[in-house]
Amino acid sequence: MYTSTFIFATKQYDDEFHRLNDEIAVRARRIPGFLGEEAWENPETGLHSEVYYWESLESLHELIGMDTHRVAKGAHEQWLGPYRVVIGQVLSEYGQKGLAIEHAPLPVPGA
Repeated sequence: MYTSTFIFATKQYDDEFHRLNDEIAVRARRIPGFLGEEAWENPETGLHSEVYYWESLESLHELIGMDTHRVAKGAHEQWLGPYRVVIGQVLSEYGQKGLAIEHAPLPVPGA
């Protein structure tokens, strides 16, 4: 499993932002290999984080290559302040099932 984490500061959103954001979200969820998503906000720093979970790098690259994603990326300075993207490979996961992202099980550390 892979993750793409988008961490960013926000500016003022407008209708175009919401249109693009909604379209990207709907299309991302339809990509074969999309496993789930989570969003976080840190009220102390004002930073937001969106984490997408992917079965493969190919699935993630399909999002990256999406035409709407490229348009939004090109206009990001209108809506976003500083940002950072972290791509990671998940080696294991454990915890209570109620918080799990639905996907194939991964190895549990020490098992």
